Order: sequence, then structure tokens, then C-alpha cells
Amino acid sequence: MLLVKLFRAGEWAAFGTEGLFAGSADDRRDGFIHLSTAAQLAGTRARHFAGETGLVAAWLDVGDDPSLRWEASRGGQVFPHLYRPLRLADVIRHEVLA
Repeated sequence: MLLVKLFRAGEWAAFGTEGLFAGSADDRRDGFIHLSTAAQLAGTRARHFAGETGLVAAWLDVGDDPSLRWEASRGGQVFPHLYRPLRLADVIRHEVLA
């Protein structure tokens, strides 16, 4: 299953340069990388990135990584949380969102 991480432009640029992403300020505060499924993407964008432009959606394949946990979050919905930094090798494709 492909999962998605939304990046702000500066985060995406730093990820490309460094090859690892330890998380946004919110990720670091919570202790994991916040991910979404394709079905959750619009809600995540509306709630946490409203009005922001130049976002990058990175589609990830983290497979059966034991660092991936599905946990209850917004409205009792289960979200994927990754308890390790993202690696560029996790990214299958990316797109800049309008």
C-alpha cells in the first residue's frame, strides 16, 4: 500500500539535499512521521495545510517496516505513523500540489 507525506517546499528541498527527513515540527513534537492514505489525503491537507501552496505530496512504500504503526487519531480514524526518519529510497513518486 502506498502512503503519502505532505511536505512544505522548504522541507522537500532539505529532504532532497540531506536524503533523510526527521520530520516537520509537528512530527518531531509527536515523535513520529505523520502519514496518510490516499483516502485521508484531502482531509489532512484541509486540516493541517489549509491555504498553503507549493505543497509536495510524496508517495511512499514503506512495506512491512516494523516502524510503521496504524494508530487512532482524528475522529477515531486510524492513521499510519512512521517511527523512524524517512529515506529518499522510501519515495516512489512525488507531485507538487496546486
